[in-house]
Amino acid sequence: MARRKRLPRAFYRRDTVHVARDLLNKVLAMPDGRAGRIVEVEAYLAGIDPAAHTYRGRTPRNATMFGPPGHMYVYFTYGMHWCANAVAWDKTPGAGVLIRALEPIAGLDLMHEARGGVSERLLCSGPARLTQALGINGDQNGADLVKGDGPRIVDDGVAPPLHPIATPRIGISAGKEHLWRFVVPNNLHVSPARVKQVHA
Repeated sequence: MARRKRLPRAFYRRDTVHVARDLLNKVLAMPDGRAGRIVEVEAYLAGIDPAAHTYRGRTPRNATMFGPPGHMYVYFTYGMHWCANAVAWDKTPGAGVLIRALEPIAGLDLMHEARGGVSERLLCSGPARLTQALGINGDQNGADLVKGDGPRIVDDGVAPPLHPIATPRIGISAGKEHLWRFVVPNNLHVSPARVKQVHA
């Protein structure tokens, strides 16, 4: 694997949809050595997106999304699962990218231990699965992905796909018309989803 270069703040301070597409094939890495290649993401925009946590304004829960780009927003859902996002916005705060699936590439023993011995294909094939596999929880909410010794997103030289698959986002009741879920084509580690697919 090529030398990993941590993504700079400027990477996240851009149009959220562009950031989402460019996060494909980047690597989410943890301090303990666990790491996975990002193969599925969803963009959530500020102000105009009824599916975004920030649509109705700032709250204590979503405050991280209104902070500087390049931080991790972690939230608890369904009373049992954690989901991890990268805060990413250009002019309007309150937007980010949900990391939906990873291809495990390092620290697989720790991932299997955390996930109860499931198959490698299922280790990180969903937003709740990947946070469990990597040990991400509310303690990482607000973590700086650009600097510090916490989680980070790095570039190891693998380019984003030229033509990612674009679909509606999963599990939302509003904003279904937007094709803001992006997937690396033909990757076995994406989450299962029965939605119409197009190439972006």
